[in-house]
Order: sequence, then structure tokens, then C-alpha cells
Amino acid sequence: MDFDQLLVRFFGTDDIAALPPDALLAGVERLRLQFGLERDGGRRFAYWCLLHMLGAAPDIVDAFEDEADREAARDFMDAADREMRDEA
Repeated sequence: MDFDQLLVRFFGTDDIAALPPDALLAGVERLRLQFGLERDGGRRFAYWCLLHMLGAAPDIVDAFEDEADREAARDFMDAADREMRDEA
């Protein structure tokens, strides 16, 4: 999934930093809803990653039944944390 397409789909823009708080919250709610409805593992994982980056992801244990998916989510969290530290 293309990151910019996800932003446009759920937030109506690819410039998420420019969104007012209420529009950001509405987009997060749309994304959470779609995450809960999605059955395709790849799309579901992409939605979870975006939710994680926005600080709104459900706990890994609640989000993923499969341990391999949980481990992939942990790996993503670690990589995102390293990236944030490197940028600081």
C-alpha cells in the first residue's frame, strides 16, 4: 500500500501535519473502523502500522491472532523507534 494513498483515503490529504485536530481524529476513527473490518492480512498490517505511527494502534495481542504477525508488528515498532531516535 502506498503511504500517501492511505493518507488521502482516510484523512483527505497527504499533508497530515496540516490537518486540524478534529479532522485528524475523524481520520483516525475511519482508519480504526477499516482496520477492524479488514480481512486481508497485508492491508490490515498496513492499517495497523499507520495507526501505530499516529499513536492510535490497538495492542499487538489484541490486533493480531497469529504470532508471526505479532512479531512483524514488534519489528515494525522497533524500526520506527530507531528511525525516530536517528532523526533526533
